[in-house]
Amino acid sequence: METVRLAYGETGLDLRFDPAVTTVVTPRHHEASSSPREILRAALRSPVAGPPLRDRVRRGQTVAISACDITRPQPRHLMIPAILEELDGIVDLSDVVVLVATGTHRGNTEAELRAMFGDSVVDSVRIVNHDARDRASLTWVGTFGAGVPVWLNSEWVDADVRITTGFVEPHFFAGFSGGPKLVAPGLAALETVLVLHDAQRIGHPRATWGVVEGNPVHDDVRAIAAGTGVTFGFDVVLNQDKEVVAAFGGDLLAMHASAVDTARSVAMRPVPRLFDVVVTTNSGYPLDQNLYQAVKGMSAAFEVVRPGGTIVCAAECRDGFPDHGSYREVLASASSPAALFAEISARSDTVPDQWQVQIQARIQASCRVVMHTSYLSDADLATAHLTQTTDVSLAVAEALAAAGPDARLCVLPEGPQTIPYLAGAVR
Repeated sequence: METVRLAYGETGLDLRFDPAVTTVVTPRHHEASSSPREILRAALRSPVAGPPLRDRVRRGQTVAISACDITRPQPRHLMIPAILEELDGIVDLSDVVVLVATGTHRGNTEAELRAMFGDSVVDSVRIVNHDARDRASLTWVGTFGAGVPVWLNSEWVDADVRITTGFVEPHFFAGFSGGPKLVAPGLAALETVLVLHDAQRIGHPRATWGVVEGNPVHDDVRAIAAGTGVTFGFDVVLNQDKEVVAAFGGDLLAMHASAVDTARSVAMRPVPRLFDVVVTTNSGYPLDQNLYQAVKGMSAAFEVVRPGGTIVCAAECRDGFPDHGSYREVLASASSPAALFAEISARSDTVPDQWQVQIQARIQASCRVVMHTSYLSDADLATAHLTQTTDVSLAVAEALAAAGPDARLCVLPEGPQTIPYLAGAVR
């Protein structure tokens, strides 16, 4: 037997496995930049497309910067200072606002903001949590894409200069994160997000990992960003240690396309077959804070589990389901995953958080999902149609034994940081 360390919470978790029947899919090793500040500065000064950031900004203009919330491991503490340093002498810090692109997630606390951005940023510029449900803070900007009604954060709309900052990795229904997602859903109204995440879009076969073109979710996200205007896009690609590998700046869509090419090579790997059992995580803290986010880990495993197989997902879930939002309520609204999936797929109106449940229900209707958490009880998980194990290694051994003598195991120790896919499949 051998041991692999699973990304779990802040400490990790060991899994014992038989190497003779196991494929471990780990991120390709990519060295972090020895000088991340230098490559960030280079992305701002030598962009993929269009002029440098400083050439796009004039004295006296107001600046809005969009950044990921705490559920994403963006190096905000490096990226935001790089922008502020680049704009030094042109823009007054009193004219800058950093908008936390929460989408429909909760706002981040003062302590979280300091951990995310660093004390110097928090103490020098105004930081505002976007609130998708606060109509008074939103501005109507029109209809874009395939009939998406769009309200955006008013501070973003009113700013003279709009800069997105994010990181690019495969996304389980938008194809890839970063880029235009920092406008919508990041800074959009709940009503906009509900359309972008409706059952028809989420259920589309190209609304999946690594697919951008022809993905109805990402097509509309790009249309919103292009139609409403972004002055400069700024993204990074990270390695498995969440360190900066590469940075990209410039015209938003061209910049994002270049970042996607790099992220695809860093974070997606082909495998030769489907597996009877797949072990996954949600990449450890802060990504595995709750069950809602852990659906991404399940979805990564679903790419390579055989129909009727077993997924074992280890996610700490220190934030529970979470208790805010509609995810828990929607999960408990039907008697089985199959019934949930059928009911959501038939809806014409979208309920908040149903997209996460739709994907989870599709997975659970096809295979068994066993969770390992530290903060959710067996009874909690039962309301989500899930079972729990206290011992991941034992659960894997039992699932392999039940699958028969030829059963095979796949392990994704970093969860959705590296997305496996069947070799030869069209992405």
